[in-house]
Amino acid sequence: MTLQYRKEIDGLRAVAVLSVVLFHAGTWGFSGGYIGVDIFFVISGYLITSIILEDKKKNQFSIINFYERRARRILPALTVVLLFTTIVAYLVMPADSLASYSKSLVSVVSFSSNIYFYLTSGYFSPASDENPLLHTWSLAVEEQYYFFFPLMIALFWSFGKKILISSIVVTASISLFCAQLLASNHFVDANFYLIFSRAWELLFGSVIAFMPSSKLDISRWKRELASTVGAV
Repeated sequence: MTLQYRKEIDGLRAVAVLSVVLFHAGTWGFSGGYIGVDIFFVISGYLITSIILEDKKKNQFSIINFYERRARRILPALTVVLLFTTIVAYLVMPADSLASYSKSLVSVVSFSSNIYFYLTSGYFSPASDENPLLHTWSLAVEEQYYFFFPLMIALFWSFGKKILISSIVVTASISLFCAQLLASNHFVDANFYLIFSRAWELLFGSVIAFMPSSKLDISRWKRELASTVGAV
């Protein structure tokens, strides 16, 4: 199914992408621009959950069809990116860097690049600039989320919406606790890369998808105020 077009979500995507690009460009005032990834994760959680809920309401949900739609959406563009990057890497990289690139390529194809980059380099280390596929770590996190979340929906759906939402909130809380625990113990790279400490962002988006649209029907100035507070 296709969700109704939401122009404000496209706006949020633009903000998220621009903040990350300006961070990597070293633009003044955007030293925290990587937070755009967090915004993207919440959006992804919201959209995927909305699609699943709509299918469930129509008794059309199928895990196989879900994965098939994800593949059709992601694989064509990913294939082009990997093909072009591999050609350039082969032409310009020295042998040792090309060997490292080959390993990262395998991790991207298996949707485990977040784990690979966690084990081999930090996102903020100078060496990370030499990893042309570094940006795929976030795709790996999303794909890992896509793997377990539909199964979670299928498992708890028969218990009713309250149980389902409660299970999502509990899982998100555990993930958030994990993130705070890793942060307090200075495990920066693990906290940044791994699904365990990132899932809460996607799950927060999922919880929003369960909110009735009538509860979000507020005046424009309240929406603008909420957006400003959220941005801060």
